[in-house]
Amino acid sequence: MKKFYIAPIRAYQYISKMLPASCRYYPTCSEYAKWQFELNRADKAFMASGLRILRCNQLFAGGIDYPVIDWSPPKLLCMDRELNKIKYWLVPKTNQKFIAIKSFD
Repeated sequence: MKKFYIAPIRAYQYISKMLPASCRYYPTCSEYAKWQFELNRADKAFMASGLRILRCNQLFAGGIDYPVIDWSPPKLLCMDRELNKIKYWLVPKTNQKFIAIKSFD
């Protein structure tokens, strides 16, 4: 189901590579939205991405703004090939909230 939400974002990112960069934040608003949909429920991702897009204008300074996600460790740890590859680093912010930082290989 996540691929359904991420596909239009990837299409926008492909098209926007041909245009000059205009986002005031790092990661860009489209990358932020993609991370939100990968790590959060769809309703929370829509809300966070919408607020981020509304903040991306001349009235706000911009800067570094990583997505904040809700995460709790799984009850049963199972070894899987996907688990061996680290895609995001989760930095604790509060009790159940974490800042997601993408791992670059």
